[in-house]
Amino acid sequence: MTFRRVSILILLLAVIVFLLVLHHNILGLSDLLKRELSDSNPLGFQPVDFIPEAPERLTEDRNDKEIPVVITASEDRLGGLIAAVNSIQKNTKSDVAFHIVTLNNTVDHLRSWLSKTSLKNVKYRILNFDPHMLDGKVKVDSKMPDSTKPLTFARYYLPNWVPNAEKAIYLNDDVIVQGDIVELYNTPLQPGHAAAFSDDCDSTTNKFAVRGAGNQYNYIGFLDYKKEAIRKLSMKASTCSFNPGVFVANLTEWKLQNITQQLEKWMTLNVVEGIYSRTLAGSITTPPLLIVFYKRHSNIDPMWNVRHLGSSAGKRYSPQFVKAAKLLHWNGHFKPWGRTASYADVWEKWYIPDPTGKFSLIRRHTNMDEEK
Repeated sequence: MTFRRVSILILLLAVIVFLLVLHHNILGLSDLLKRELSDSNPLGFQPVDFIPEAPERLTEDRNDKEIPVVITASEDRLGGLIAAVNSIQKNTKSDVAFHIVTLNNTVDHLRSWLSKTSLKNVKYRILNFDPHMLDGKVKVDSKMPDSTKPLTFARYYLPNWVPNAEKAIYLNDDVIVQGDIVELYNTPLQPGHAAAFSDDCDSTTNKFAVRGAGNQYNYIGFLDYKKEAIRKLSMKASTCSFNPGVFVANLTEWKLQNITQQLEKWMTLNVVEGIYSRTLAGSITTPPLLIVFYKRHSNIDPMWNVRHLGSSAGKRYSPQFVKAAKLLHWNGHFKPWGRTASYADVWEKWYIPDPTGKFSLIRRHTNMDEEK
């Protein structure tokens, strides 16, 4: 064998040894990586929500499974909030998160009521509403300084309460939910619509007149058509109004269309020009919504806002209809926790007594017993 052939053979052997060593090292590194990944996650990869700085909207299980419900809690109506939350929680299997908007003086009372009753396992966040947000946007009537309730405007600032959600439900505190809230949440919204409301001309409400409330079923009942600013909008006065006490919002569209800023614009203009109708005393929350969402909103199922139960003490609906309703709404002066109200017994099934004793139901029979 010549020297040249020996050299080639040695070189080939060296290359083979090098490749074997390299292969062994690569296999070892691969095993190490597999062990590290399996220690952190059985699927072999790191979920996005494990990354500390990942935005909440990028997590895997935030918005797809959780149903955000925004609801207000005022001290004098706290029992309403408790009954509403209880009815929602008991009638759904879905993961509901309550975003409760309140004022500082109510936080401790609210937290105590939730934590010391059967609602202690409810998922909730308590959020503070700063009344100064309304400075220059709401005109306070000197004759009725208490007529303006700051929390009634919380719905205007919906994205503030659920900044990472794409969709949310807003509810007033004078409701009882008898259906599964996921049905309301799944209300389809048309492209470009930021919210879905229940029209006041739907079959469940237009059969009944509300005494002393003016024309509550169309725009002329809420807006002053003598004002030039309203006339310029070219909105038909006979257009059916809607009820903003229960609605579903597409928060992505809400933010894209600057809905909050639009609402504030009309609030501010009303302070200067008084563009709201005076026929509906105290109704200062609905008019801006009617303007901003004029012919630009979707509709929810009428059975998901069976309302005007608080418009009178009488029973405007049959017991069978009330039982079939998905959501009962005591809008009006006669609240179910008050002295007299329509179907207060239905509401009271969901009420949980206040463990602190600060809030109590006012009942006619209670007063009669005291007189005896």
